[in-house]
Amino acid sequence: MAVKVLRLLALLWVTFEFAAAGSYEGYKLYEIATETIAQRNALNALAQEDADKYDFLSLSRLHTQKARVLVAPAHDESFQAELRNQKIPFELKNTNFGRTIQTEVLQNRMLRQAKPYNGTGRLGTERYYSHDEINAYLDDLAARYPTRVFVRIVGKTYEGRILKTITITNGDGVTGKNVVFMDGAFHAREWISPATVVYAIGELVENFEAHAELLQDYDWVILPVMNADGYEYTQSASAFRLWRKTRQPVTVNGTTCYGTDPNRNFGFHWMGKGASSNPCSDIYAGPSAFSEPEAVVVRDIMHSLRDRGILYLTIHSYGYALFYPWGWGPELPDTWEDLHEVAMVGADAIRDYSGTEYEVGSSTALYGEAAGASDDYAFSEGFTLSYTMELPHGGDSGFDPPPSDIDRLVKETWTGIRAMGLKITTKYPSPKQTLS
Repeated sequence: MAVKVLRLLALLWVTFEFAAAGSYEGYKLYEIATETIAQRNALNALAQEDADKYDFLSLSRLHTQKARVLVAPAHDESFQAELRNQKIPFELKNTNFGRTIQTEVLQNRMLRQAKPYNGTGRLGTERYYSHDEINAYLDDLAARYPTRVFVRIVGKTYEGRILKTITITNGDGVTGKNVVFMDGAFHAREWISPATVVYAIGELVENFEAHAELLQDYDWVILPVMNADGYEYTQSASAFRLWRKTRQPVTVNGTTCYGTDPNRNFGFHWMGKGASSNPCSDIYAGPSAFSEPEAVVVRDIMHSLRDRGILYLTIHSYGYALFYPWGWGPELPDTWEDLHEVAMVGADAIRDYSGTEYEVGSSTALYGEAAGASDDYAFSEGFTLSYTMELPHGGDSGFDPPPSDIDRLVKETWTGIRAMGLKITTKYPSPKQTLS
C-alpha cells in the first residue's frame, strides 16, 4: 500500500511539475570562458545593458572564472550574435534547461518523502531541508542541550514565516564574550547555503568536543534561513527554482513585480552601483532601504551584537570566493590587510583539505560593485571582520548541486569556517568576562 501511495505522489508531482515548468522550457544554458580583459569587459557590459534579456547566473571580474548565462528561446539568436560580434568564445551546456530543473525539483521532493525528518536528531546531508524542518532542528537542539543552546524568534518574513536564531555557547555561563554572527539563504535559489549553515550548527553543538576551542571565548549566533519566503518558493515548483529575491510585491505605474534582492536592501550606500531601481530586476534594491522585513531582522541582530561582534559571515553560492568590504566601490578599508589575512586562513584550509581554490579579495575587486549588501553594512556598524563566502558551483545552473554533492561541499566549507574561527580566537581574544 505504501509503495502505491509513493507512486501516486510521484505521478502527481510529475504532472504538477510539467504544468508549472513553462518559464524554463526551451531555455538554453551557455558557459563562457573569456580569454582577454577586453572580452571580459564586453561581457560585463552585455550583462548590464541587456539584463532583462539574458540571465547571467554568474559573472566575475576574474578571467579564471567562467560565466554561465541562461537564455530564453526568443533571445537565443541575438545572444549568439552578440558574442560572435565581440569575438567571445562560448559553449552550449544545456539545450533545454527546463527539463533539467524539473528533474532536480522532483528528486528533492521524493527524497523528502522517502527520508522525512521527524523533528528529533541531527539533520543529515542526503537532501535539502525545508525552512520548517530547519526550525524544528533548532528547537530540538535547544531541548537536548539546554545549557549550551538558546533559540530565539527574531522576526517574521513578509509572508509570515517565523525566523529563528540559534545562539551556541560552551555552557559555562560567562557573559560578554565576542561573537561570530553567521547567516544563510539570503538568496532563495542558493540551497547549498542553508545546508552548509545547518551542518556548521551540527558540528558546533553535536560535535562540541572536537570544536570546543571555537566556543571557549566566543559565542556563535546563527540565522540559518534569512529569506525563508523565497527559499520555500524555489522548492514549490521547477518554474521558480532560480528565484533569487524575497516575495513582497511592489507595484509601479500599474505593474506589479515580486521581491527585492535582500543583499541590496541594506542602508549603507543603498541604491548605489550594482543595484537596480527596476522592481522586476533580480538586483532590485527595494523601494527604500530596509523595506524588507527579513533585512530588518538581520540589521537588528547586528545592532544587538554591536559591542561584541567580531566576525560576520554570510554564506552564498556560487563563486569559489571569500570577499570582504567594500562592495559599494573600489576603495579598501584601512584594515583590509587584517580582513585579507583571516580570509586567507579559511581559503588555505579549504585548499589543503580538498584542493578547491578560493579567491580572496574585496567584493568590488572580485565581482564588481554591489552596493547595499549585508557585509558592507555589518562592517560599517562595527563588526571587525565581515565576509561573503561564495561556495563552489554545482549542477547545470551552478546553483543546483545534486544531493549527492551536499556532504562533500558542506564538510569542505566547514573546514574553512572552522579555520577562520580558530584564527580570530587568538587574533581577537575576548575581554575579561563575568559569570551571569
